[in-house]
Order: sequence, then C-alpha cells, then structure tokens
Amino acid sequence: MARPREFDEEAVLDGAVACFWRQGFDATSIRDLVGETGLTAASLYNAFGDKRSLFRLALERYIEAGIGPRIARYEVMTPLEGVRGYLEDVMARSLNDPENKGCMVVNAALEFAARDAEFRPVIVGTFARIEAFFLDCIERGQQDGSITRLLAAADLARHCLAVLMGVRVLVRVRPERAVLNGAVAALMASLAAGPGERADASPVGAISRED
Repeated sequence: MARPREFDEEAVLDGAVACFWRQGFDATSIRDLVGETGLTAASLYNAFGDKRSLFRLALERYIEAGIGPRIARYEVMTPLEGVRGYLEDVMARSLNDPENKGCMVVNAALEFAARDAEFRPVIVGTFARIEAFFLDCIERGQQDGSITRLLAAADLARHCLAVLMGVRVLVRVRPERAVLNGAVAALMASLAAGPGERADASPVGAISRED
C-alpha cells in the first residue's frame, strides 16, 4: 500500500507556480524549487517526477486558478462590459504585482512554446479558450447592437486577444497605468458600434486563418 503524502500537495504546487512564474522554466533550478516549496529534492522527484513534469502541473494549476475563474466572472456580463472587465482585471492585477511577472502562460509561450512539442498544445489551447470568450462576447454584442458589425466577430476576437497579449508583455517592462489604459481604451473604442450602424447589418467577411 502506498504511503500517504506527508505534505500539502496544493501548497507545494502553489510554491512551484510562484517560482516558475517569477523566474521562468529554464532559470529555475531544483534548489530554487526546494527553497520555495519546503520539500527536499528527493521528495520533489518522488512526488512529481522531473522538473518538466512539475512545471506542467504548475502551469495547469495557474491556468485553472486564474484564467478559468476570470472567464467565468465576466462571461455573464453584457458584451462590452465583459470584454472591458476582463482586460481591466488583468491590468489591475498586473499593476499591483511588485515583481511585474506578467502572465505565466504568456511567459512560457515567449520562452519555449515554439520549440517544445509538450507545452505548445497547453499554451495554444489556453489562448484559444480566451479567444473563445472574446468571440462569445463579440457575437452577443453584434446581435444586440452594442458592438460594431463592420468587422467580423472572429477578427475582432483575435484583435482582443492580441491586445491582451501585448498588455501582458508590456507590463513586464513598462508597468504604467496610462500606457495600459490607453491600449485598452483604444480597443474598446474600436469595438463599440457607431451611431449609424444597424443591428441587422451583415458584417464583412472574416480574414482567413493561415495554416
């Protein structure tokens, strides 16, 4: 019979999240993880396998603890307020972080997603989940007349995602409220339906995705 673990697995994963989020995967050593989690190196290996396995668990915990609940909070709002609320939530949390860590998923994408077949699907899937949230908001807004129909919903959703990614990266080097507010304000202005738009007008065709 396997012996029960003599530590709080969630607390250990939270420590791993903090370490990887702050330093990235490559720069984090087992010694760093030992210091952050309070476990010995042997206990970490026995419980979680190698560093890559622990990083994957930490990344998944970060996604489910942060991104999932954020989508749930704002998907029930009116379309424009849902988009605005999501982005302002991200800005507020980013600006209140004294370490300017940005987003762990975006950091992982910049660090190694293009060259790592294991983590790329997790990162791409997370971005797709956020894009789907924006798409739902925009489609509802185009139906109720609050969001412009001059551009296709899919293209506007990608634009929202691109601005979000930019904010996440920008906050690491220029954590200035005016800079981030300006980026979000410009996006929101581009989404709002103009006074002359008809709610029943047909949107222009979406830009095709390139394979």
